[in-house]
Amino acid sequence: MDAARVDGDTKYLMAITSGVHWWALALRGLVAILFALFTFAVPGITLAVLVILFGAYALVDGVIAIVSAVRAAHGHRRWIAFLVEGIVGILAGLVTLFVPAVTFAFLIYVVGAWAIVTGVLEIAAAVRLRQHVAGEWLLILTGIISVIFGVVVFWAPIVGALAIAWWLGVYAFIFGILLLVLAFRLRSLHGATPVRA
Repeated sequence: MDAARVDGDTKYLMAITSGVHWWALALRGLVAILFALFTFAVPGITLAVLVILFGAYALVDGVIAIVSAVRAAHGHRRWIAFLVEGIVGILAGLVTLFVPAVTFAFLIYVVGAWAIVTGVLEIAAAVRLRQHVAGEWLLILTGIISVIFGVVVFWAPIVGALAIAWWLGVYAFIFGILLLVLAFRLRSLHGATPVRA
């Protein structure tokens, strides 16, 4: 495989995962970790508060993803998957924050659907370049964890607020750590392979 193809695939990975800037991915990871720490620090958290916190997190994560997708599109790089992920995050956040008439059971399903869609998109991005870029397993693992969490939520949506809080907290913490690790790997990649903004 020629160097131009590998270089193009490398740029694609950076665009699809960090929207050209590694710090965008790092910011998403940091927000996820902060969300997780809050759920652990408040053991008596109610399901209502938990869902609202998730809505805020999903909204922030979606906005970051949209901004990253726009930057990737501006640089003539692949951006559709990242844009879809951002839209899904924003919609999930808006529903949980601004549609009080729906039941909490429905909101839990929104959380599960968001996790599954996010995971599938991350796995698809990683599989696209599994033969070209070292470290793609981090993105695959992040996606798998997201899908598993989403399936578990759909499978047992009414196990109780405390169980949901712990599940969501553990998921967000692992998700955030993996995003941070991947972000700093991409930071090194950016240093070795300059990409125009």
